[in-house]
Amino acid sequence: MIRLDKFLAEAGVGTRTEVKKLIKAKKVTVDGVTVTRPEQKVNTTDAVSVAGKEIVYEKYSYYLFHKPAGCVTARQDSMHKTVLDYFPEELQRNLSPVGRLDKDTEGLLLLTNDGAFNHYLMSPANHVTKTYYAVLDQKVPETAVNLFAEGVDIGDDKKTLPAELHILPTKSDEEKTTQYAAELTICEGRFHQVKRMFAAVGCKVVYLKRIRMGSLTLTDLKKGAYRKLSQEEINRLKEEKG
Repeated sequence: MIRLDKFLAEAGVGTRTEVKKLIKAKKVTVDGVTVTRPEQKVNTTDAVSVAGKEIVYEKYSYYLFHKPAGCVTARQDSMHKTVLDYFPEELQRNLSPVGRLDKDTEGLLLLTNDGAFNHYLMSPANHVTKTYYAVLDQKVPETAVNLFAEGVDIGDDKKTLPAELHILPTKSDEEKTTQYAAELTICEGRFHQVKRMFAAVGCKVVYLKRIRMGSLTLTDLKKGAYRKLSQEEINRLKEEKG
């Protein structure tokens, strides 16, 4: 059993103060009966509605989001659009990004209201892997493969943890412009780490996209779109270590 105001707040209807006002305004029903006491106990299986709309209880929510370039990984920002602006208002209240992607970086980002899950994925001790697709201004030297595997000096107190680098075949488009690309898998999240690692071997990142985190991939999710994680995906992530 759970208090009605807590049930509604955790379901993303509003803050505890906001949902108490809704309850006192007689806009909340439980199993078809109007309720006016915020402290009334309900089961998570009860039919709870607000202004005629049924509310599905979820203590924790987990979303995979395809972050576009140009928005910032933050709950709010006075200057720029945030990743949460792509979610409906009722979800924005509780969700927080798992780690961050730079403003100009695209790709896979998780958002959740499960603090322990967030901490687990971000803890360097758990080594949950993150894979990035990078387009560079020049070809990555073959020596970078072993260098990254051993850990590279990017100007911090310690070298990076071992990382896996795959140098992709060089391509040319219709205008004969040469494109150099690589995929890099790391298991930590230092400030601008991927860009700094490539800079350490003389390459500048001109485009960056996170394509995988642990066992999760973007698949066909369009930019700016999101979807809920399945319980199987959540369980797998909770058990993963790099």
